[in-house]
Amino acid sequence: MFDRIPIPRYVQLADVMRHRIKRGVWARDEVLPSIDQLMQEFDVARVTVRQAIQLLAGEGLLSPQRGRGTFVTAEPGRARRLSVQTTLDDLVEMYRGDTPDLSNIIESQATPILTERDGVPAPSYFHMRRVHSRDGEYYCVVSIFIDERVFNLAPDRFRREVVIPLFASLPGVEIVKAYQTLNISAADVEVAKDLQIPVNAPVAEIRRVFTGPDGAVIYLGEATYRGDYIHLEMDLMP
Repeated sequence: MFDRIPIPRYVQLADVMRHRIKRGVWARDEVLPSIDQLMQEFDVARVTVRQAIQLLAGEGLLSPQRGRGTFVTAEPGRARRLSVQTTLDDLVEMYRGDTPDLSNIIESQATPILTERDGVPAPSYFHMRRVHSRDGEYYCVVSIFIDERVFNLAPDRFRREVVIPLFASLPGVEIVKAYQTLNISAADVEVAKDLQIPVNAPVAEIRRVFTGPDGAVIYLGEATYRGDYIHLEMDLMP
């Protein structure tokens, strides 16, 4: 199963095992199948299994114990997951009070690439590229373009706060149109470096656009999230 991807087998095996732990297939304090059983299941060499276990032990997910086996040391799932909201009010409410660690990588004056659907460009934009993290784990990298007329209303707050609830709270700033798109993709080299995840790891790309009364795009956010951080739930009842 690992022959078609140009990535070391032990890294691929570790990824499969990591996802089993996160889904709860292997629960905390459970002993993993033996090395011989894993070799047979995945058709790999003993050294491949040992390397995968060593990699996950370094991440704090497994604990190999001589004579007892390899124990799962991580809880399944993730303590914090981002729900994909479908209305602006829900989106603002989700981020209100949210206080991740923010690290700005780039600040500049730059013009975003807009489509006809987005609206017309504002006279100028303030651009930030930043990463969001919690407890030392990076989960999102985002490029943000803010109409400079809006940015100048609260430059210090825009630099240190989550932008979306701040937009909704600024007096005199009216959002007349807002939409977002979501695509499932794979991490390129730059995103992998920013989020400290493997190249080609699954990610979710979310693009959000806010338009003001004059039809100008006052906010464009292009965010990339770790794939295991996104939770999509939809009510299918009419």
